[in-house]
Amino acid sequence: MIQTNMKFDFAIVIIAVSILGIGIERCDCKMVQFIFGDSLSDVGNNIYLSKSLAQASLPWYGIDMGNGLPNGRFSNGRTVADIIGDSMGLPRPPAFLDPSLTEDVILENGVNYASGGGGILNETGSFFIQRFSLNKQIELFQGTQELIRSKIGKVEAEKFFQEARYVVALGSNDFINNYLMPLYSDSWTYNDETFMDYLVGTLQEQLKVLYGLGARELMVFGLGPMGCIPLQRVLSTSGNCQEKTNKLALNFNKASSKVVNDLGKQLPNSSYRFGDAYDVVNNVIINPSKFGFENADSPCCSFGRIRPALTCIPASKLCKDRSKYVFWDEYHPSDKANEMIATELIKKFGFKRVDQTQSPSPSPELAPSPTSDD
Repeated sequence: MIQTNMKFDFAIVIIAVSILGIGIERCDCKMVQFIFGDSLSDVGNNIYLSKSLAQASLPWYGIDMGNGLPNGRFSNGRTVADIIGDSMGLPRPPAFLDPSLTEDVILENGVNYASGGGGILNETGSFFIQRFSLNKQIELFQGTQELIRSKIGKVEAEKFFQEARYVVALGSNDFINNYLMPLYSDSWTYNDETFMDYLVGTLQEQLKVLYGLGARELMVFGLGPMGCIPLQRVLSTSGNCQEKTNKLALNFNKASSKVVNDLGKQLPNSSYRFGDAYDVVNNVIINPSKFGFENADSPCCSFGRIRPALTCIPASKLCKDRSKYVFWDEYHPSDKANEMIATELIKKFGFKRVDQTQSPSPSPELAPSPTSDD
């Protein structure tokens, strides 16, 4: 009789699991991050996109991190997201395409979906052939949720995803590798105002989708002065920042911050915040010496006097002291600049530690330069 009752009870459990999605495996889940972004946040996804032209897979990328080999980050070291997450005591989420990614890894560390060349719009970065747009990244996140639900059940999974932290940091490619390039149809289909409406309207709908998928604690980062990146300077006749491009960044920040703040008020139990980093980055570029830098207008890694060399390659020459350069290549900040930007953002937005992991990772020591250039 006891044995029969045990069989009956077990059958009830199986039915509950099947119908209600209640996991047999209990989850003592940690707080993790899910990151959606472009090359400023990519930690290796594009390395696994074999046809992508947006790659950080060659030396000297990653020279000042870990074993000094390329790891998919478009820098000599860490990303801003790495540093902010470290300071908060959050684990670093691995790339979605990392072959070692499993359900257990996701539960321990979260996932980073960021992809070099990706944008808010599907058509952005098509020149790079392979990259994840924000829509694709959200689609991959939905697949991640299915995996976790099958692992720990619907109820525990919902709790896990609602307690996680979310970062959305895209937009610069939608201008630099779309609207501002005549080879893309958006550049002649829209004007500044209508393109902005299209771009920010698309972002608004994507953020609503993320809310529907459980994102409650979400930070959307704005754009920095993208008209001041080395690529934009070298393409101008004067070598100065391109003010038209900077104005687009400022207008995007204004429009998208309103969308994010409005959603934060409208969506129940949500904490949606907009991280305007423009002034932080601009201050470093305008007053580099104040922050310990000597060069804020050219890349540390460049192909001699031939510019723009769009990526850092083994034949490139490195500056003598990478800690003195704001920019690592034509597009991306150096590790030291990312550290400075992250530190300023932490102060500006009051990011707090969650006290669940070890102390923040120290700034990496710079490796010796294999080649150098003044």
